[in-house]
Amino acid sequence: MSRRVTLPGADELFRTTGTGPTEASTGELGSRGLSVAPDPGPDSAGSAADAAAGSRSSAVRQTRPRRQRDDDRRPSGRERHDEKITVYLSPDELIDLERARLALRQDHGMAVDRGRIVREAIALVLAELEVKGDSSTLVRRLREA
Repeated sequence: MSRRVTLPGADELFRTTGTGPTEASTGELGSRGLSVAPDPGPDSAGSAADAAAGSRSSAVRQTRPRRQRDDDRRPSGRERHDEKITVYLSPDELIDLERARLALRQDHGMAVDRGRIVREAIALVLAELEVKGDSSTLVRRLREA
C-alpha cells in the first residue's frame, strides 16, 4: 500500500457544475471521465424554463442596487468584498497606516485592519466632497499636487 496521498487534478477542481450544451452532448468532463448526471427533464419538479433560470442566476454574480447618494455615506465595514483595487503606497505611507492601526488598537481598544481604515477614510473624503464640492479637502489637495 502506497503512503502517497492522491489529490484531485485541475480538471476535477475547476470543472463546471452545470450542464451546458458541450457537457450535455458529450456526457463527460475532463480527462478523468467524470460524468454529468442527465437532465431529469421538464416532468420532474418544475419546468425546463425554471431550471434554465435557476442555472443562469447561479452563474451570474448579483450586485446590490446602487444606493442613493446622501450625507450619511458609510463604509462597508466587516463583510466579504468581491471588488478589489490595488493601491501603491510609499514606505512612509505604509508605516503611517500601520501606526494608525496600532494607535487605534492601543489607545482606543479597536482591533481593525488596514483595509477597514482605508475604507473609512475613503467614506469620509467622499462625503466631504459631496457636501463641500470645490472647497473640500480632496479638491484642494489634488489641485495642489
